[in-house]
Amino acid sequence: MKALVLSGGAGTRLRPITHTSAKQLVPLANKPILFYGLEAIAAAGITDVGIIVGDTHADIEAAVGDGSALGISATYIRQEAPLGLAHCVLIARDFLGDDAFVMYLGDNLILGGIGDFVEEFGRDEPNSLVLLTKVEHPEQFGVAEIGDDGTLVRLVEKPKDPPSDLALVGVYLFDRSIHEAVDAIEPSWRGELEITDAIQWLVEQGRAVRYHVLDRPWIDTGKRQDLLEANRIVLEGIDADIRGSVDSDSRVSGSVVVEEGAEIVASQVRGPAVIGTGTRVVNSYVGPYSSIGPNCEVVDAEIEHSVVLEGSKIEGVHRIDESLIGRNSEVRRVTSGPKAYRFLVGDDCEVDIL
Repeated sequence: MKALVLSGGAGTRLRPITHTSAKQLVPLANKPILFYGLEAIAAAGITDVGIIVGDTHADIEAAVGDGSALGISATYIRQEAPLGLAHCVLIARDFLGDDAFVMYLGDNLILGGIGDFVEEFGRDEPNSLVLLTKVEHPEQFGVAEIGDDGTLVRLVEKPKDPPSDLALVGVYLFDRSIHEAVDAIEPSWRGELEITDAIQWLVEQGRAVRYHVLDRPWIDTGKRQDLLEANRIVLEGIDADIRGSVDSDSRVSGSVVVEEGAEIVASQVRGPAVIGTGTRVVNSYVGPYSSIGPNCEVVDAEIEHSVVLEGSKIEGVHRIDESLIGRNSEVRRVTSGPKAYRFLVGDDCEVDIL
């Protein structure tokens, strides 16, 4: 079995962060989102991985390289325009051949990996296995309709009137029959080849399309709040690991990772939290569910439930909550003001708080 990982999206819902970097490389607990999916694929025993890339291909290729550090062999496939998930299957035909494969959206997070689904697919040998989960706003997703006999009847992409609350998760397993389906469908009203239409074609042709309703967390990290929730979930699974320095005037409690070269000075850090390599936390409070990237400074500040990317500086601000702060940004207090702030700050920005 092979894997096809989709990493070509523009990440419009995470702008301005994604104006200057790929959305799949935004970190959770200081590791790119994309890496969690690639590691899950490797853990499922799949090593031959095609990665669909777009305008941010240079960033993705620089981060993943040949894939060996993640236990895979990476092949890059360029998608010139965002023409749909089924279009990704179409342009990857030479790479996929007649092999079965798992298709994985690179900005999705599934806690617990995909090994059991790969095993189920290999055991039962359907033409397709799709993962579903209950969501509050199904109109924002591809949605499945399940018949009274428990079979999958219909799939529809982002319907105005959803037939159920069961959304398609960004992981699909296919055998070679999906290529027939992709060849048979036409672009949707959005001008894209929809994977939901391709799977629907399989259903209508009487092919074996199975589904599995997830009983574990799944998050599409395309929006700020979802990304922060994914960061929270990942941090809940970490163990304490102090490799940097913590002075005698500081207190570190709970599951906290202080990476090598990081310094905690006269500060309190409450886990779960990650402090990146080369980062200094001085006279500050870093609260639970915070990921502070490498080479940052947090001085005379309070922050929790936030993600701060590499090279940023936070100074004199009380208090930052539920925020995503881009690379090489500065957030600082210049005069007195309200005691709580929420930010979505792009790379290389400065924020003066009045």
